[in-house]
Parts: sequence; C-alpha cells; structure tokens
Amino acid sequence: MASLNVGNLGEYLREQRRNAQLSLRQLADAAGVSNPYLSQIERGLRKPSAEVLQQVAKALRISAETLYVRAGILDAERDRDDVETRAVILADPSLNERQKQVLLQVYESFRKENGFGADPESDTGSGVDVDVDAAVDGAEKVQNPHS
Repeated sequence: MASLNVGNLGEYLREQRRNAQLSLRQLADAAGVSNPYLSQIERGLRKPSAEVLQQVAKALRISAETLYVRAGILDAERDRDDVETRAVILADPSLNERQKQVLLQVYESFRKENGFGADPESDTGSGVDVDVDAAVDGAEKVQNPHS
C-alpha cells in the first residue's frame, strides 16, 4: 500500500502519543478507533477524517486544529491566527466544553461578519450561524443569574 500525502501527520501523531506515554492500543481505545486503523494513520497509509482527528486530538489533549493543518485540512498560513485562537479557547481549563463551543461559534460569527469566515467551498466551519446578541445575553445571564 503506497503512502498517502498527509504531510508529517503520522510522525507527529506518533511523537505526541509517545510524549503522552500511551501505547498505540491505549490511544486507539481512548479515541474510539481501531488499533490497526490508528497504526495505518501513523504510518501514513490512511488519511483520517476531521472527526477522527478530533477524537485523537481529544484523547491526546492537543489541539485538533494542529492536526487539521498537518493533515492538510486547514491551510497553515491562511488560517494560522484562527487556528491559534481556537487552540487557546479549546485549551482553557476554566471553560467547560459547552462554553468553549459557544465561544467558538461566536468567534466564527464575528469572523464571517468581518469577511474572514470559513471558505464557502470548504466544510471546516461549524455550520452553525450564531445570534451573537443572544449568545452574549446568555453568557451574561450565566455570569449574573440574579439580574
């Protein structure tokens, strides 16, 4: 089987897995993918979907966007600021998962409003249009429940 052009994704994943002191089987279990499939990704024989990369990133506790760039799903130069901003939001331990997703949706809504949203031909956006005023109002109510 010929190696696919997925950059250095497999090598990077192997390095991250080893840094996390996880076996291939442990990471596969944590990410919800099969051991042989993850092995093929690490060896560059398979190109995983964005969903699989997200599961692997979550299991490794790293940014899914970093994996998207390495897999060629996101353009590194064009999306660098966006990727870094998303990575910071996703890594913030003071936010729960729901808050992170709402914040990312508001962020993407502002980017679209300012002409920097996801490329209409790509499917890397959240696919969710956010009523920014409603989201901000909701966030304020969470912070000040008695007002």
